[in-house]
Amino acid sequence: MVHDWATRMQFSTVERTKFVTAASELGRNALVHGGGGVMVIAELQRDGRTGLRLEFQDQGPGIPDIERAMTDGFTTAKSMGLGLGGARRLANEFIIESQAGQGTKVTIIQWKRR
Repeated sequence: MVHDWATRMQFSTVERTKFVTAASELGRNALVHGGGGVMVIAELQRDGRTGLRLEFQDQGPGIPDIERAMTDGFTTAKSMGLGLGGARRLANEFIIESQAGQGTKVTIIQWKRR
């Protein structure tokens, strides 16, 4: 779905690949750590720029220490621990909100190059 939107909006191959990779990681996190969730996708127009926004939201246990979770190498799933930090590096904008016991919401935005 993300790939289809980015293709339709004529993102470059590099922009599209980076954003789809970030989306895949965040979707996996919502499933594995949040027990599932929803993703909302929207096209943006701001200051003459075109972008794509994804919001991932789950109702899982939340992230008690966001700063630590964003650190490369930190993992609670016996993985490489590059997911959240990697997603942040792959997207132009990255916002994470989490409350213990109430879930996590991650928003990423990719702006199309002019």
